[in-house]
Amino acid sequence: MTRVSLSRLPGERVLAVDGGSERDMAMADLAAYVEAREADAGETRWAWDDTARWYPPLLAAGVRVERCHDLRLGHHLLRRAPAVDQQLLEGEQSEHWDRLGPSAPSAPTLFSIDDTAEHLRADLEDARQLAAVAASPEAPRLGLLLAAESSGALVAAEMTHAGVPWRVDVHERLLRDLLGPRPPRGARPQRLEALVAEVREAFEAPGLNPDSRPELLAALRRAGLEVADTRASSLRVLDHPGIEPLLRYKQLAHLFSTNGWVWIDQWVSDGRFRPSYQPAGSTTGRWSSNGGGALSFPAQVRPAAVADEGWVFVVADVAQLEPRVLAGMSGDRALAQAARGADLYQGMVDAGAVASRMDAKLGLLGAMYGATSGESGRMVAGLTRRYPLAFGLVEEAARAGERGQIVRTLLGRGSPSLGDAWDRDPDDPPGDPDAQARYRRAYGRFTRNFVVQGTGAEWALCWIADLRNRLWRLGSSGPLDARPHLVFFLHDEVVVHTPVRLASAVTAAVTEAAATAGGLLFRDLAIDFPLNISTVRSYADAGKPGAPESAGDGGPRA
Repeated sequence: MTRVSLSRLPGERVLAVDGGSERDMAMADLAAYVEAREADAGETRWAWDDTARWYPPLLAAGVRVERCHDLRLGHHLLRRAPAVDQQLLEGEQSEHWDRLGPSAPSAPTLFSIDDTAEHLRADLEDARQLAAVAASPEAPRLGLLLAAESSGALVAAEMTHAGVPWRVDVHERLLRDLLGPRPPRGARPQRLEALVAEVREAFEAPGLNPDSRPELLAALRRAGLEVADTRASSLRVLDHPGIEPLLRYKQLAHLFSTNGWVWIDQWVSDGRFRPSYQPAGSTTGRWSSNGGGALSFPAQVRPAAVADEGWVFVVADVAQLEPRVLAGMSGDRALAQAARGADLYQGMVDAGAVASRMDAKLGLLGAMYGATSGESGRMVAGLTRRYPLAFGLVEEAARAGERGQIVRTLLGRGSPSLGDAWDRDPDDPPGDPDAQARYRRAYGRFTRNFVVQGTGAEWALCWIADLRNRLWRLGSSGPLDARPHLVFFLHDEVVVHTPVRLASAVTAAVTEAAATAGGLLFRDLAIDFPLNISTVRSYADAGKPGAPESAGDGGPRA
């Protein structure tokens, strides 16, 4: 496979380095150059500083890239990888790569101001990363992780480019039904104003602004309600006639501020919701959102996500992803056996490990999240004897964290150090041994979950990377959005927009890609990853009783 690195040069020019040859071209000629290389019989992997900068303009020009190496993501990943010699990442401009952050959402463009960070030499950094991986005792795993991470960045750019089909008329009707007519800028909708009046009357506070935490806390306390915060979960347990309208207000105010009319204006264009994703936005490798709130689709507006005429959504999520990942990464064959089929928890019951499905769930979640007391703690103790490899893996990760050590995922992503994980409580006196012990225990709970959640993120990256290429091959011709394509990804769930005639083939592709991902990560131990799959016109109908599902699809998610 040929690697071609692309670097931005001053004056809207691009430097392409292919082995020993260099080519300086105008930015305007880049799309044609990439398209020609992609059409060659040989395979090309593009190495560039940030996929979110390079790929959107290529997509806008109708050019799809099959493979890339995202040097920004790779650099930050390798900087934390315990199995990498950090000295191999040092060299010319390396301090700028250390500071390079994700691109902010903007109109597709390759170039901005002329400064060092804008004109990093991709070929130099690519050579350093290749050398660092090659010298690592875990080179195959790190290579797979870097490839999956970079494929995920391609998926993120493609999903923003294609967008989620979005019916603005449906969304606005939902808002009118819940909030009333669109208010003038800076004003509350009618329904919210009516609820504010109810809350003020109930708490005898004529000037109360329920959006102000200090004012609301003061009003609650004047009413004899002792609360430490204004979270909905804290308010629900209170007994007062003003609580019901207050909770309703908070729910609708959140909808208005996060997915109201302003959100439509900013994030929906040409009938598509186009959010900005941030691959590896969290320390575990899970994605976050760089804009648009893509990873928190509220149920109230999901009816607006409607497939195009003649198209449908194939929605698939993995049943009990992290417990299955724990079985695979630990090599615990007894837990892997329980994971055969749709419901891992029921498999544990059938094996005689626990008396009920709830016991199984409490025990596994307790092990992964560090429950030491109550029912979860009791179940963890018993299940540790039944599944010593799985439960021992997370326990050792917790102990390592308490010792201040870094832990790693299956493919080699390293956790943040104890000092980087979070700030110490400023109220703790310096040198207080009890405070230090609490701090280390908290970090141990983090590292306990990091190894499983991070490996789950790696499985999901391999899943969407393989699925992306399978979907492309299903379409006979045409651009990305004329073929089946991914439009949404959330940790353990994907949404594919596909012509109706290809829905069954897409379902098969989603299932086959999940099996491929499991084989890539857990070669020595077969782990089932059953999927819940729905084929629907509206995203709101996915997973509902009566929604069309594929034969043999999985059971409970939790």
